[in-house]
Amino acid sequence: MPFAWNRKNLTKILLSRTLFRSSFGTAYNLFEAALIGVFSAFAALLLKQGIGWLGGYRLAAVEAWGAIWALPLIGLLSGLIAGWLIDNMSPEAAGGGVPQVKAALSGFPIALSLKVALVKGISTILVLSSSLVLGRRAPTVHIGAALAAQWSDWMPTTPEHRRQMIAAGAAAGLAAGFNTPIAGVLFVVEELMRDASNLTLETAILASFVGSVVSRRLTEGSEFTQAVANLHPPIDFTASEIFSYVLLGLLAGILGGLFNRFFYAALTVNKRSPLSRTWRMGLVGMISGLVITFLPSLFYDKEGLLQFLMTTEGDFSLTGSAFVAYFFLSALGASTGAPGGLFAPALIMGASLGDIVGTAKMTLLGNGSEYIYTLTGMGAFFTSVVRVPVTATIIVFEMTGDFELVLPLMIACAVAYFAAETVSKGSVYGHLLESMGIPIQEQANDPYFLKGLTAFSIMQSKVEALSSDLTLGEASVIMSRSHHRGFPVLELEKIVGIFTQGDLRRLNNPPSEIILKEVMTSPPITVTPDAPLSNVLYLLDEYKFSRLPVTERGKLVGIITRTDIINAEAKWISGKAPLINRQKNAYTIYQTRSFQRSKGRILLPLSNPQTAPSLFKIATAIASYYEYEIECIEIIRIPKHNSPQQTQVNPIQSRSLMQRAEKWGRRSKIPVHTRVCIATDIAEAMLEVIAEGNIKLVLAGWKGNTSTPGAIFGDLADVLIDQVACDLVMVKLGQYPYSYPNDFKNGGTWLIPYAGGPNSSKALELLPSLAYLYPKSADPTILLSQVSAANQPNFSDLEKGKNSLRAESDLNVTTIALVSNSTAQAIINLAEEKRPQLVMLGASGTGLLQQAINGNVTETIAHSVKTTVILVRSAMDL
Repeated sequence: MPFAWNRKNLTKILLSRTLFRSSFGTAYNLFEAALIGVFSAFAALLLKQGIGWLGGYRLAAVEAWGAIWALPLIGLLSGLIAGWLIDNMSPEAAGGGVPQVKAALSGFPIALSLKVALVKGISTILVLSSSLVLGRRAPTVHIGAALAAQWSDWMPTTPEHRRQMIAAGAAAGLAAGFNTPIAGVLFVVEELMRDASNLTLETAILASFVGSVVSRRLTEGSEFTQAVANLHPPIDFTASEIFSYVLLGLLAGILGGLFNRFFYAALTVNKRSPLSRTWRMGLVGMISGLVITFLPSLFYDKEGLLQFLMTTEGDFSLTGSAFVAYFFLSALGASTGAPGGLFAPALIMGASLGDIVGTAKMTLLGNGSEYIYTLTGMGAFFTSVVRVPVTATIIVFEMTGDFELVLPLMIACAVAYFAAETVSKGSVYGHLLESMGIPIQEQANDPYFLKGLTAFSIMQSKVEALSSDLTLGEASVIMSRSHHRGFPVLELEKIVGIFTQGDLRRLNNPPSEIILKEVMTSPPITVTPDAPLSNVLYLLDEYKFSRLPVTERGKLVGIITRTDIINAEAKWISGKAPLINRQKNAYTIYQTRSFQRSKGRILLPLSNPQTAPSLFKIATAIASYYEYEIECIEIIRIPKHNSPQQTQVNPIQSRSLMQRAEKWGRRSKIPVHTRVCIATDIAEAMLEVIAEGNIKLVLAGWKGNTSTPGAIFGDLADVLIDQVACDLVMVKLGQYPYSYPNDFKNGGTWLIPYAGGPNSSKALELLPSLAYLYPKSADPTILLSQVSAANQPNFSDLEKGKNSLRAESDLNVTTIALVSNSTAQAIINLAEEKRPQLVMLGASGTGLLQQAINGNVTETIAHSVKTTVILVRSAMDL
């Protein structure tokens, strides 16, 4: 592919040759890490100020309207707006963000960009300034990583360098959020990367330091730091209190494990919910607001809740309410995919639990300090949820600055970790990644690229091929006009060999009359669409090929070149293309297979049991004439936020419809294959099915317009028209009893408007097949019509169409010449006069089907005529 000499590329070249000539040196790495730290600090500041500013209006609304109205309503609206932004602008901005960063650092193509950072920031401000009880630290980590990734995309970089900068951005984000630079570095090493290389430590330490320093200069510190700084609790660690810290760690571990289990259950319910993420976020926001309404007014201001908990002594009702409310509401909020983290809720729950344990100890034994237990509980519960005991210890230590607190924290966090692992295995982020379909390997440098892609994932479906009966001279002319160096050779639509520019040179001026199949390389080495990319790479290296054909049952479906693999890997590494095994949109839940013919298939989407018999009759007529098979498919559409592989549906009605189709096939002696799929996008699912098999024609029902919600060829028609490579036939069934194909005994008349061109010719070509099931005595009369403008009548194409049809069949053809300035109205009037069984339209010009989408001639005819209307778009029109 030639280099694109545009302004963007020129800027990169100038920057790399001037400012960043040594862009991979240590000095530049440290400069970049410091810059990322500044970006992350400003992002954390904007996030905090935005939440505070918008939260102030929320509190004012509570004063004006009352909590019972303001909190649920604001929670609903904020959730809906934030959910809409995420779903429509950047779905990658959903959730807390730590799982996405961890996946990106593990080599998965997760999008991290300025767009993700902006959507994440705005949606987080909306959500956290309302009633959802989530935190802003995880979003800050996500934003810091996204800004670092965007910077790495702007400047010359290597994949490993980009990975290190993303880690530095995540560390700086956590450091800026908590004002804890050491914890930022340890969180990256302990949870995100599990890598302590020199470059990771250097860049992460500097980015965390800069992020924390800038954050402290711009703000007064986090509310956590302020709350702890105001306490100055006397800490006197004695051996006699070890048992109390062990008990606190044990309680925190058990309850933290139960919290994770509840969160996983809520996550599963959300994935199976038919509601979109937008509505789920809005409803949970409303529920959270309603619950908080019945709690003390302190809960209206989430920023000051922790400080109040730490300065209040012996109030079991308040601390218990805080723990229970955050236990359920934070899990519900996070399970919807709302942009908020679990760091702050875990610390608040830990502070509540620690306060309860400390107060109980003082009441029963008369010694100790509830402040120590509050701080220790924060670290222990954070460990039980996130499973990072070292990071949890350092976070609390950095907020207090008191080294004497480290020993209680180490004891409680270690016990909490093992207790939580007993109750619920694995980190909450690991389970979130599994729910996203991303199995993270523990080995930090274990590349997932080869495991994640198949031949289907990266193959080019549009292939330049040569026919085996071409002469060498003809093949040479074709090859000289193409930028490709090798070509598959086809015979009867099946690949039989390969011919390359190297083969042409090795022949040393042979006679141009030699047939290609005599000099091609045969048999060709091919792969199937589901072949792992590792197999493809092995074959390319073993046989020194530059390309490999991809075939299915001998038919060529695509080709893979070395360039395709390089491009795919580059996109994978940069995170610009979510190619995780290019997971198919269509997930098959029911499938049957019949015996196979080699001439091709008709793809017949079925969903309505009332129209299915008529559509199947039409498909049977075409299949019988051309000796095709029929593949019946029903695609069950699910919300786009759901995973087809994990969504449960009731397939009973769909299976019943497919079984009826099998019976119809047996009666007609037509091979019928059936399939029921789940998909979030019907058009994409259809394209995937077409790419899998030898589909010659797609035949689908249509309601006469393109605005029908959920119709197979409704608003989705434009995608299929642009991308379906085979013939496309859309059928609007008629309302009259005599409409085609209800009456095979009496042929009646068929009205065929004709305007020339490949699609009109395709319509005429299909006519004999549509009449194939009629008895000979009941063949329909074909009314071949052409409409010409009144000022310039021209009917030259009409006679050509008549001669063409008579040459292909023995149908009775009558021509009708119409003069009118309105093509649509002339056809409608003729249909009302002749009362045909069928009106068949072939696309012309820009494509009659495309005109239907835009509300032009064909839609007018199809919508106005009450009999059956068939629209045809030939593959040659693509």
